[in-house]
Amino acid sequence: MRQNRTATGTGTGTGTGTEAMAETAPAPPSAPGGPGPDGAVPDGPGPGEPGASGDPGGNAGLRVGLKQRHMTLIALGGVIGAGLFVGSGVVISETGPASIVSFLLAGGLAILVMRMLGEMAVARPAVGSFYSYARLALGSWGGFTIGWLYWYFWVNVVALEAVTGATIIHAWLPGIDLWVISLCLMVLLTAVNLFSVKSFGEFEYWFASLKIAAITVFLVLGLVFVVGLWPGAHADVGNLTGHGGFAPMGIGPVLTSVIPAVGFFTGAEIAALAAAESTEPRRAVARATHSVVLRVLLFYVGSIFLIVAIVPWNSQSMAEGPYVAALQHIGIPAADDVMRVIILVAVLSALNAGLYSASRIVFALTRNGDAPRGLTKLSANGVPRRAILLATVLGYVSVVFAYVSPDTVFSFIVHSYGAVALFVYLLVALSQVRLRRRLEREDPGALTLKMWGYPYLSWFTVGAMGVVILAMAFLPDTRMDFAASALTLVVILGAYAVRRRRSPMS
Repeated sequence: MRQNRTATGTGTGTGTGTEAMAETAPAPPSAPGGPGPDGAVPDGPGPGEPGASGDPGGNAGLRVGLKQRHMTLIALGGVIGAGLFVGSGVVISETGPASIVSFLLAGGLAILVMRMLGEMAVARPAVGSFYSYARLALGSWGGFTIGWLYWYFWVNVVALEAVTGATIIHAWLPGIDLWVISLCLMVLLTAVNLFSVKSFGEFEYWFASLKIAAITVFLVLGLVFVVGLWPGAHADVGNLTGHGGFAPMGIGPVLTSVIPAVGFFTGAEIAALAAAESTEPRRAVARATHSVVLRVLLFYVGSIFLIVAIVPWNSQSMAEGPYVAALQHIGIPAADDVMRVIILVAVLSALNAGLYSASRIVFALTRNGDAPRGLTKLSANGVPRRAILLATVLGYVSVVFAYVSPDTVFSFIVHSYGAVALFVYLLVALSQVRLRRRLEREDPGALTLKMWGYPYLSWFTVGAMGVVILAMAFLPDTRMDFAASALTLVVILGAYAVRRRRSPMS
């Protein structure tokens, strides 16, 4: 749902109360995150925390309002964003038909990270998901860092998608100022999230349904055309090799294109984040983890294969968007307007998910004092309204800067989260490696969903994510994103150091 910056012109919180245990002593065999040998629990876990009595789901007072159908569609639609519909064209233009391989490699990393997250989430459903696991596995610094990095990523997505959505609507309604449209979109989806978690789920359910329907129709039409069953068409995949070869730019761009492609998959993890507000958290996460393989292979690799088979990769029509180009080549009338509607749906879905994700992760941060306690307050509907409103602040500020200072302040904001999702994924992978050893020792029965090929695939994932991040630092096209994102990371680590000095026991 979320989009990588390239795509637009650029997817719950328990404070587990275990950071002291993670840093100083192993948890008792009963349950990681539960009471210590003396019966006390560091940081005093609330009734919503894992291991606390009376609330096995660990929803910390949040209203359980997401049904299985919501969770299924959130999981299925999580990776279908404007990054797929628009940003994939950038990868194709830089890589050629071999972009199929770039998306396959990036999707493979996303699948591995989701499997690692799924293992932890099924074993220990928790509000805040990976925030809680990083805190348990890496210590308080890990939880603080991953939580605020993830929050920063999503509030930027909120801002960028508000601007992108306004740009799309402005093409239909040129008489209305862009900033007015952006403001209206922000207010609308803020209201949706403030009302109840069920309203978020319903909106995301229908957004995801429309996105899945759109990509499914495209896959069917594209396949019918490629195999020669479309009127006037004949079976032909010559475009895969007919314009300079399968990899016209060489193997280098195939590998470097993995960097932006990885960002397109951000959002797959939202199902794990939302699990604590669902009626069946373990089942929801297990389903999302199992289905991510199909989603990656079908929605991304499958559709990219059809695009480069239908349209020459270096065609001028690719500038209008790869899916528009393919539909126009097939002969679908008003393809550009159809895709504009679909992209708008993807943008609104990203806005909706961004507000939800940012508010839930900051709510989780409050459980251990990593964010102001005042943000813990819930509405009568079980919604963390203050956390939601905080998530909108940077969005509103960024929308203003998009028009007042697009080339300086807003440009920095765009670049400053380019590698943030990669930092989050790396910390998720490191958390799984440590937490898996601990679970095998203390609670092996909880490991009902396991990471494949542990520990080898786990360490391979850590290494691969590290390579992608280092590549960003050295490649000219991504160096600015890395530098700005690294500055964001340094600021968050500095904030953690200040927090530790003020509260050394937390």
